[in-house]
Amino acid sequence: MGQVIEFRASVSPLPREGSHDLSHRDVGEMTALETFPRAVFFLASGMFEAHKMSPRKAALFATQQRWLLSHAAVAHYFQPFVSIEPGLSRRSFGLLGTFLGLASRNTAYTFFDESMKYGVIEPVDDRATGHGRLAKPSSESLYLLALWYKLHFQALDLLDGRRRYAQFSDQWETLLPLIQPIVASALFLSADVRAPGPLYRIFSWIDSGGWLMDRLVAGVDREAFSRQDRCVTDVRSIAYLARATGLSSAHTSRKISEAQSIGGLGWVGRPGHSPMWISRDFYEEYAQFQAQKLAILDGALANALAGPLSVSQGALHCE
Repeated sequence: MGQVIEFRASVSPLPREGSHDLSHRDVGEMTALETFPRAVFFLASGMFEAHKMSPRKAALFATQQRWLLSHAAVAHYFQPFVSIEPGLSRRSFGLLGTFLGLASRNTAYTFFDESMKYGVIEPVDDRATGHGRLAKPSSESLYLLALWYKLHFQALDLLDGRRRYAQFSDQWETLLPLIQPIVASALFLSADVRAPGPLYRIFSWIDSGGWLMDRLVAGVDREAFSRQDRCVTDVRSIAYLARATGLSSAHTSRKISEAQSIGGLGWVGRPGHSPMWISRDFYEEYAQFQAQKLAILDGALANALAGPLSVSQGALHCE
Protein backbone atom coordinates (compact mmCIF):
# COMPACT_ATOMS: atom_id res chain seq x y z
CA MET A 1 0.00 0.00 0.00
CA GLY A 2 0.99 3.64 -0.20
CA GLN A 3 1.79 3.91 -3.91
CA VAL A 4 1.14 7.28 -5.49
CA ILE A 5 -1.89 7.27 -7.77
CA GLU A 6 -1.64 9.21 -11.00
CA PHE A 7 -4.36 10.29 -13.40
CA ARG A 8 -3.82 11.69 -16.84
CA ALA A 9 -2.82 15.34 -16.86
CA SER A 10 -6.25 16.34 -18.17
CA VAL A 11 -7.81 15.50 -14.81
CA SER A 12 -6.90 17.38 -11.65
CA PRO A 13 -6.68 14.87 -8.76
CA LEU A 14 -7.46 17.42 -6.06
CA PRO A 15 -9.84 20.38 -5.61
CA ARG A 16 -8.77 23.66 -7.15
CA GLU A 17 -7.66 26.61 -5.10
CA GLY A 18 -10.57 28.84 -4.20
CA SER A 19 -13.15 26.59 -5.81
CA HIS A 20 -15.23 26.38 -2.65
CA ASP A 21 -14.65 27.71 0.83
CA LEU A 22 -15.96 24.65 2.71
CA SER A 23 -13.72 22.23 0.83
CA HIS A 24 -10.68 24.23 1.96
CA ARG A 25 -11.58 24.29 5.62
CA ASP A 26 -9.68 22.08 7.95
CA VAL A 27 -11.69 18.90 8.52
CA GLY A 28 -11.52 19.64 12.23
CA GLU A 29 -13.31 22.91 11.57
CA MET A 30 -16.03 21.05 9.70
CA THR A 31 -16.55 18.57 12.54
CA ALA A 32 -16.80 21.49 14.99
CA LEU A 33 -19.78 22.99 13.17
CA GLU A 34 -22.99 22.90 15.20
CA THR A 35 -24.76 21.35 12.22
CA PHE A 36 -22.21 18.59 11.68
CA PRO A 37 -23.74 15.88 13.94
CA ARG A 38 -27.02 16.28 12.07
CA ALA A 39 -25.18 15.62 8.80
CA VAL A 40 -23.46 12.56 10.29
CA PHE A 41 -26.73 11.05 11.50
CA PHE A 42 -28.34 11.78 8.13
CA LEU A 43 -25.53 9.95 6.33
CA ALA A 44 -25.64 6.98 8.71
CA SER A 45 -29.39 6.55 8.26
CA GLY A 46 -29.30 7.20 4.53
CA MET A 47 -26.49 4.77 3.76
CA PHE A 48 -28.02 2.02 5.87
CA GLU A 49 -31.37 2.42 4.11
CA ALA A 50 -29.81 2.77 0.65
CA HIS A 51 -28.19 -0.66 0.73
CA LYS A 52 -31.65 -2.22 1.06
CA MET A 53 -32.49 -1.04 -2.46
CA SER A 54 -30.17 -3.62 -3.97
CA PRO A 55 -28.70 -5.77 -1.19
CA ARG A 56 -27.05 -8.31 -3.49
CA LYS A 57 -25.13 -5.65 -5.41
CA ALA A 58 -24.45 -3.60 -2.29
CA ALA A 59 -23.02 -6.66 -0.53
CA LEU A 60 -20.20 -6.76 -3.09
CA PHE A 61 -18.89 -3.44 -1.75
CA ALA A 62 -19.41 -4.13 1.93
CA THR A 63 -15.73 -4.05 2.95
CA GLN A 64 -13.26 -1.18 2.89
CA GLN A 65 -11.10 -3.13 0.45
CA ARG A 66 -13.83 -3.64 -2.14
CA TRP A 67 -15.28 -0.17 -1.62
CA LEU A 68 -11.94 1.46 -2.45
CA LEU A 69 -11.28 -0.91 -5.35
CA SER A 70 -14.73 -0.16 -6.77
CA HIS A 71 -14.12 3.58 -6.65
CA ALA A 72 -10.82 3.05 -8.44
CA ALA A 73 -12.40 0.82 -11.09
CA VAL A 74 -15.15 3.30 -11.97
CA ALA A 75 -12.61 6.12 -12.04
CA HIS A 76 -10.43 4.05 -14.37
CA TYR A 77 -13.44 3.42 -16.61
CA PHE A 78 -14.05 7.16 -16.96
CA GLN A 79 -10.41 8.30 -16.99
CA PRO A 80 -7.69 5.61 -17.13
CA PHE A 81 -4.83 5.49 -14.66
CA VAL A 82 -1.53 6.41 -16.28
CA SER A 83 0.16 3.08 -15.51
CA ILE A 84 -2.75 0.78 -16.46
CA GLU A 85 -4.20 -0.05 -19.85
CA PRO A 86 -7.45 1.78 -20.70
CA GLY A 87 -10.76 -0.01 -20.33
CA LEU A 88 -12.41 -1.99 -17.56
CA SER A 89 -11.42 -5.63 -17.94
CA ARG A 90 -10.50 -8.60 -15.79
CA ARG A 91 -6.85 -7.85 -16.53
CA SER A 92 -7.09 -4.16 -15.62
CA PHE A 93 -9.00 -5.08 -12.44
CA GLY A 94 -6.12 -7.31 -11.40
CA LEU A 95 -3.61 -4.58 -12.14
CA LEU A 96 -5.63 -2.04 -10.15
CA GLY A 97 -5.68 -4.30 -7.10
CA THR A 98 -1.91 -4.68 -7.01
CA PHE A 99 -1.10 -1.15 -8.20
CA LEU A 100 -3.11 0.37 -5.36
CA GLY A 101 -1.91 -2.15 -2.80
CA LEU A 102 -5.48 -3.22 -2.05
CA ALA A 103 -5.65 -6.82 -3.19
CA SER A 104 -3.74 -9.60 -4.85
CA ARG A 105 -4.37 -10.11 -8.54
CA ASN A 106 -6.39 -13.27 -7.86
CA THR A 107 -8.55 -11.50 -5.27
CA ALA A 108 -9.24 -8.71 -7.76
CA TYR A 109 -10.08 -11.28 -10.44
CA THR A 110 -12.60 -12.90 -8.10
CA PHE A 111 -14.18 -9.53 -7.39
CA PHE A 112 -14.42 -8.82 -11.12
CA ASP A 113 -16.08 -12.19 -11.75
CA GLU A 114 -18.61 -11.65 -8.95
CA SER A 115 -19.37 -8.15 -10.22
CA MET A 116 -20.04 -9.57 -13.68
CA LYS A 117 -22.16 -12.42 -12.30
CA TYR A 118 -24.46 -10.13 -10.33
CA GLY A 119 -24.78 -7.42 -12.97
CA VAL A 120 -22.68 -4.74 -11.30
CA ILE A 121 -20.71 -4.60 -14.54
CA GLU A 122 -21.66 -5.92 -17.95
CA PRO A 123 -19.72 -6.83 -21.09
CA VAL A 124 -19.28 -4.20 -23.77
CA ASP A 125 -19.22 -6.96 -26.40
CA ASP A 126 -20.84 -10.33 -25.62
CA ARG A 127 -18.68 -12.01 -28.25
CA ALA A 128 -15.35 -11.09 -26.62
CA THR A 129 -13.59 -13.53 -24.26
CA GLY A 130 -10.51 -13.69 -22.04
CA HIS A 131 -8.83 -11.37 -19.53
CA GLY A 132 -8.97 -8.45 -21.94
CA ARG A 133 -12.75 -8.63 -22.45
CA LEU A 134 -14.01 -5.11 -21.82
CA ALA A 135 -16.82 -4.33 -19.40
CA LYS A 136 -18.69 -1.26 -18.24
CA PRO A 137 -20.68 -0.39 -15.11
CA SER A 138 -24.32 -1.35 -15.47
CA SER A 139 -26.96 1.37 -15.54
CA GLU A 140 -28.21 0.26 -12.12
CA SER A 141 -24.69 0.45 -10.67
CA LEU A 142 -24.20 3.99 -11.95
CA TYR A 143 -27.59 4.93 -10.52
CA LEU A 144 -26.59 3.52 -7.11
CA LEU A 145 -23.27 5.37 -7.25
CA ALA A 146 -25.15 8.56 -8.09
CA LEU A 147 -27.40 7.91 -5.08
CA TRP A 148 -24.28 7.61 -2.90
CA TYR A 149 -23.14 11.01 -4.14
CA LYS A 150 -26.59 12.52 -3.64
CA LEU A 151 -26.68 11.40 0.00
CA HIS A 152 -23.33 13.06 0.64
CA PHE A 153 -24.30 16.28 -1.13
CA GLN A 154 -27.50 16.41 0.93
CA ALA A 155 -25.37 16.03 4.06
CA LEU A 156 -23.12 18.88 2.91
CA ASP A 157 -26.16 21.06 2.28
CA LEU A 158 -27.23 20.45 5.88
CA LEU A 159 -24.00 22.13 6.99
CA ASP A 160 -24.53 25.45 5.23
CA GLY A 161 -27.81 25.43 3.31
CA ARG A 162 -26.26 25.41 -0.15
CA ARG A 163 -27.60 23.59 -3.22
CA ARG A 164 -25.06 20.89 -4.06
CA TYR A 165 -27.71 18.16 -4.09
CA ALA A 166 -29.84 20.04 -6.61
CA GLN A 167 -26.81 20.93 -8.76
CA PHE A 168 -25.67 17.32 -8.93
CA SER A 169 -29.14 15.79 -9.32
CA ASP A 170 -30.01 18.02 -12.26
CA GLN A 171 -27.05 16.77 -14.32
CA TRP A 172 -25.57 13.75 -12.58
CA GLU A 173 -25.02 11.79 -15.80
CA THR A 174 -22.69 14.54 -17.02
CA LEU A 175 -21.08 15.33 -13.67
CA LEU A 176 -20.35 11.76 -12.56
CA PRO A 177 -17.58 11.10 -15.15
CA LEU A 178 -15.95 14.40 -14.16
CA ILE A 179 -16.19 13.92 -10.41
CA GLN A 180 -15.39 10.23 -9.96
CA PRO A 181 -11.69 10.37 -11.02
CA ILE A 182 -11.09 13.31 -8.67
CA VAL A 183 -12.85 11.58 -5.78
CA ALA A 184 -11.03 8.27 -6.27
CA SER A 185 -7.66 10.02 -6.40
CA ALA A 186 -8.36 12.01 -3.24
CA LEU A 187 -9.69 8.98 -1.34
CA PHE A 188 -6.46 7.11 -1.97
CA LEU A 189 -4.32 10.10 -1.09
CA SER A 190 -6.13 10.56 2.24
CA ALA A 191 -4.34 8.74 5.05
CA ASP A 192 -7.45 9.07 7.24
CA VAL A 193 -9.57 7.28 4.63
CA ARG A 194 -7.10 4.50 3.91
CA ALA A 195 -6.18 4.03 7.58
CA PRO A 196 -9.05 5.13 9.85
CA GLY A 197 -9.05 4.82 13.64
CA PRO A 198 -8.87 1.49 15.51
CA LEU A 199 -12.59 1.25 16.31
CA TYR A 200 -13.58 2.03 12.74
CA ARG A 201 -11.09 -0.55 11.43
CA ILE A 202 -12.60 -3.32 13.55
CA PHE A 203 -15.68 -3.19 11.35
CA SER A 204 -14.61 -1.63 8.05
CA TRP A 205 -12.58 -4.60 6.79
CA ILE A 206 -15.26 -7.24 7.38
CA ASP A 207 -18.26 -8.00 5.17
CA SER A 208 -21.09 -5.55 5.91
CA GLY A 209 -19.08 -3.95 8.71
CA GLY A 210 -19.75 -0.47 7.37
CA TRP A 211 -23.50 -1.05 7.51
CA LEU A 212 -23.19 -2.30 11.06
CA MET A 213 -21.52 0.98 12.03
CA ASP A 214 -24.11 2.94 10.04
CA ARG A 215 -26.92 1.23 11.94
CA LEU A 216 -25.37 1.86 15.35
CA VAL A 217 -24.73 5.55 14.63
CA ALA A 218 -28.15 5.99 13.01
CA GLY A 219 -29.72 4.65 16.20
CA VAL A 220 -28.08 7.15 18.55
CA ASP A 221 -30.49 9.10 20.75
CA ARG A 222 -30.22 12.60 19.23
CA GLU A 223 -31.82 14.31 22.22
CA ALA A 224 -29.20 13.06 24.67
CA PHE A 225 -26.26 13.01 22.24
CA SER A 226 -24.57 16.27 23.23
CA ARG A 227 -24.85 15.61 26.96
CA GLN A 228 -23.29 12.16 27.20
CA ASP A 229 -19.87 10.56 26.83
CA ARG A 230 -21.67 7.36 25.89
CA CYS A 231 -24.13 7.64 23.01
CA VAL A 232 -27.14 5.44 23.74
CA THR A 233 -28.69 3.74 20.68
CA ASP A 234 -32.00 2.04 19.93
CA VAL A 235 -30.22 -1.27 19.21
CA ARG A 236 -30.70 -3.99 21.80
CA SER A 237 -29.50 -7.27 20.35
CA ILE A 238 -26.63 -8.70 18.35
CA ALA A 239 -29.10 -10.97 16.56
CA TYR A 240 -30.91 -7.92 15.18
CA LEU A 241 -27.66 -6.37 13.95
CA ALA A 242 -26.72 -9.64 12.27
CA ARG A 243 -30.07 -9.90 10.47
CA ALA A 244 -30.01 -6.24 9.45
CA THR A 245 -26.54 -6.44 7.90
CA GLY A 246 -26.46 -10.00 6.58
CA LEU A 247 -23.66 -11.11 8.91
CA SER A 248 -23.75 -14.29 10.94
CA SER A 249 -24.61 -13.87 14.60
CA ALA A 250 -21.30 -15.48 15.58
CA HIS A 251 -19.24 -13.11 13.45
CA THR A 252 -21.21 -10.08 14.59
CA SER A 253 -20.76 -11.14 18.20
CA ARG A 254 -16.99 -11.49 17.78
CA LYS A 255 -16.66 -8.00 16.31
CA ILE A 256 -18.93 -6.45 18.94
CA SER A 257 -16.83 -8.13 21.64
CA GLU A 258 -13.65 -6.85 20.05
CA ALA A 259 -14.95 -3.27 20.05
CA GLN A 260 -16.29 -3.71 23.58
CA SER A 261 -12.89 -4.87 24.82
CA ILE A 262 -11.34 -1.49 23.97
CA GLY A 263 -14.24 0.56 25.29
CA GLY A 264 -15.93 1.29 21.99
CA LEU A 265 -19.40 0.09 22.89
CA GLY A 266 -21.45 -1.80 25.45
CA TRP A 267 -24.88 -2.15 27.00
CA VAL A 268 -26.67 0.19 29.37
CA GLY A 269 -27.74 -2.82 31.43
CA ARG A 270 -27.99 -6.54 30.80
CA PRO A 271 -26.65 -7.48 27.34
CA GLY A 272 -29.45 -8.37 24.96
CA HIS A 273 -32.08 -6.84 27.25
CA SER A 274 -31.03 -3.19 27.30
CA PRO A 275 -29.95 -0.56 24.75
CA MET A 276 -26.43 -0.61 23.37
CA TRP A 277 -24.23 2.45 23.59
CA ILE A 278 -21.27 3.56 21.52
CA SER A 279 -18.45 5.58 23.00
CA ARG A 280 -17.72 9.16 22.08
CA ASP A 281 -14.46 7.92 20.53
CA PHE A 282 -16.42 5.50 18.32
CA TYR A 283 -18.66 8.33 17.15
CA GLU A 284 -15.68 10.65 16.58
CA GLU A 285 -13.85 8.09 14.43
CA TYR A 286 -16.98 7.50 12.38
CA ALA A 287 -17.63 11.24 12.08
CA GLN A 288 -14.01 11.93 11.11
CA PHE A 289 -14.25 9.40 8.28
CA GLN A 290 -17.46 11.04 7.04
CA ALA A 291 -15.86 14.49 7.23
CA GLN A 292 -12.95 13.36 5.07
CA LYS A 293 -15.35 12.07 2.42
CA LEU A 294 -17.52 15.19 2.56
CA ALA A 295 -14.55 17.51 2.07
CA ILE A 296 -13.34 15.43 -0.88
CA LEU A 297 -16.74 15.31 -2.57
CA ASP A 298 -17.36 19.00 -1.96
CA GLY A 299 -14.10 19.92 -3.65
CA ALA A 300 -14.70 17.51 -6.53
CA LEU A 301 -18.12 18.97 -7.29
CA ALA A 302 -16.77 22.52 -7.14
CA ASN A 303 -13.92 21.48 -9.44
CA ALA A 304 -16.32 19.99 -11.99
CA LEU A 305 -18.71 22.94 -11.95
CA ALA A 306 -15.95 25.54 -12.22
CA GLY A 307 -13.72 23.66 -14.67
CA PRO A 308 -12.77 24.79 -18.16
CA LEU A 309 -15.12 22.18 -19.63
CA SER A 310 -18.65 23.54 -19.41
CA VAL A 311 -20.93 20.97 -17.84
CA SER A 312 -23.81 22.28 -19.91
CA GLN A 313 -21.98 21.20 -23.05
CA GLY A 314 -22.28 17.58 -21.93
CA ALA A 315 -18.88 16.46 -23.21
CA LEU A 316 -18.94 13.32 -21.06
CA HIS A 317 -21.96 11.23 -20.16
CA CYS A 318 -22.73 8.01 -18.34
CA GLU A 319 -24.05 5.47 -20.79
